[in-house]
Amino acid sequence: MIVRRPYAYRYSRVMRPLRYSINVTLDGCCDHRVMVADEDLHRHAVENLAQADALLFGRVTYEMMEAAWRPPARTGARPDWMEPFARTIDAAKKYVVSSTLDRVDWNAELVRGDLGKAVQQLKRESGKGLFVAGVKLPLALAELGLIDEYEFVVHPRLAGHGPTLFAGLSKRIDLKLVSRLEFGSGAVAMRYEPRR
Repeated sequence: MIVRRPYAYRYSRVMRPLRYSINVTLDGCCDHRVMVADEDLHRHAVENLAQADALLFGRVTYEMMEAAWRPPARTGARPDWMEPFARTIDAAKKYVVSSTLDRVDWNAELVRGDLGKAVQQLKRESGKGLFVAGVKLPLALAELGLIDEYEFVVHPRLAGHGPTLFAGLSKRIDLKLVSRLEFGSGAVAMRYEPRR
């Protein structure tokens, strides 16, 4: 079994690391509606978010997260064990990459212009790190070589459909496993760093 190492020891303080995490089924589907949400996975997500100073979203992920997690939630709309995640994501600083939105709120600001330059600038700011989620934006960031850590939370489920991760990636990216964590549900979180 591979033991998880603290982030602070793996990354230099010169640049904030950009970490990516996504839930995926055994057959590669990353449609959030087919995943099994449970208390352990939500606790793990809160721990991930606590390792970041800010979140980086594309428009679709931003709008989906805002609709699901921005207060106020209807009473009884979700189990109590989801509340720590809801509070954490609500309070987080957010950057939204979008050419179609005119404005954002929910503790967010728009990122415009050259994606590579904008993300490099965010990485140069001091702090613990940045966290990216979604499908299309991480594909663009992977193409630019800007993701420092990939986490795939693999669910023991076959969806039989897509969307799938990194469809259309123009080049192979070789990764090395740095940690593995099993959950009671049978899901497994595997963290990788690019081989550079």
